[in-house]
Amino acid sequence: MASDAAVVTVRLVRSFEHRNFRPVVFHGVSVEQTVQEFIQLVRHDIATRPGLPPPFKKYAYDTMKIIHQAHGAKTNELVMSLEDDEKLILQEGLTLRAAGIANETEVAFFRKEDYGLYKANPHTAW
Repeated sequence: MASDAAVVTVRLVRSFEHRNFRPVVFHGVSVEQTVQEFIQLVRHDIATRPGLPPPFKKYAYDTMKIIHQAHGAKTNELVMSLEDDEKLILQEGLTLRAAGIANETEVAFFRKEDYGLYKANPHTAW
C-alpha cells in the first residue's frame, strides 16, 4: 500500500442519545486530499451504498472528528468522546494528513448541531 493511501473507518452517527451509528470502511483513501474533498467523497458513497438504511443515507452530516487511531487508547464512550474538540475535529482547509488522519484511523461523521446539543446535556435514551 502506498504511503499516502489509508484505510479509514467512518462512523456515521445518526443519533448520539440513542447511540445510533453505522461504521463504513473506506480503502485506499488518499491522505493528501483535503478534509472537504473527503467529506464530499463520503457523502456521495453513502448516498449510493447498497445495504445502508435510508435514514443513514439521507442524513445531513457536516462534521468529522477523530475517534481512534491505530495503536492508540480508545474512549469509554460508546459513540465518541466529548473531549479535545479543538484538536480532533477535522478543519476543512487541511489535508487529511495535516488533520491527523493516518492508516486505520476511525472518524465520526455527524451533524454539528446534534453534537452541540448532546454535549450540553449528555444523556442517553433507550
